[in-house]
Amino acid sequence: MGTMTFSRAINAGLRKAMEDDPKVVLMGEDIGKLGGVFRITDGLQKDFGPHRVIDTPLAEAAIMGTAVGLAYRGYRPVCEIQFDGFIYPAFDQIVCQVAKLHYRTQGRVKMPITIRVPFGGGIGSPEHHSESPEAYFTHTSGLRVVAVSNPQDAYTMIRQAIASDDPVLYFEPKRRYHTKGEVTEGGDLARELSMESARTVAAGSDATLVTYGPLVPTALDAAAAAADEGISLEVIDLRSLAPIDFAAVEASVRRTGRLVITHEAAQSGGLGAEIAASITERCFNFLEAAPVRVTGFDIPYPASKLEKHHLPDLDRILDGVDRVLGRPNSLSGLEG
Repeated sequence: MGTMTFSRAINAGLRKAMEDDPKVVLMGEDIGKLGGVFRITDGLQKDFGPHRVIDTPLAEAAIMGTAVGLAYRGYRPVCEIQFDGFIYPAFDQIVCQVAKLHYRTQGRVKMPITIRVPFGGGIGSPEHHSESPEAYFTHTSGLRVVAVSNPQDAYTMIRQAIASDDPVLYFEPKRRYHTKGEVTEGGDLARELSMESARTVAAGSDATLVTYGPLVPTALDAAAAAADEGISLEVIDLRSLAPIDFAAVEASVRRTGRLVITHEAAQSGGLGAEIAASITERCFNFLEAAPVRVTGFDIPYPASKLEKHHLPDLDRILDGVDRVLGRPNSLSGLEG
């Protein structure tokens, strides 16, 4: 066990996967000699060679199309999409080919492709560099979608994604790349928490706060701040966005009776809407209040000087908690 940054944990996980399986190949723009714009793949081309860490043209559709061909031939491609908003040129390949080929061939062809997507805001960049496109892919059957929030999960889940015979979109929150944490390397993946399972990262009894990726640390800060006011929040890190571990969320909401969901992506059609609807169906008789969503706004991603107003923060999450608890809040018009 040792302390690693989030970015170094992903690098270590990629390295371990490549050591364990010679069929694992990395592909992406500037990932070889440069080591990627965020240096996630730093040193891997030097150690494994340009035939396994491949610098591609600036053409996301071509990257994904090539990955499909490699998967047909038994390889396990790991494709880096340089920024979240650059994934759209590859959308057709991902949704129409990668997600469908296993079913189209009646199981004869597997698509063990991992698609790494740095996502989310908080780094002072404009649109196409700060977006949260995960809901587009959770809507597509045949794709697994995960979002990691800490260095240990970053290390373990990139290995699990690469080992999976299903295509996996691996969303990594770029504003957390420098976060440090304890990471245990190696280990038997079969003994680790499954990639599909949520994790309760803080126990509580008054309300359930569900989130993923970049907002998990913010949600934990909100739980600590709420505790100062005598409010006990249970925080759940979803980890998997498709499929969602509804059993874990349901068990928590049955205890607390209240649900708040927060994510950086826009509200309309987001994961929060699906979670709120599904938990209402499952837990209607246990809910003491309607579920509350705290999200980004339904606008194109704003200029960097405005993103602090766009992204859910401690105050907005706590306001959502006040709403679900029936306390004075920004929408009630009541004085605190």
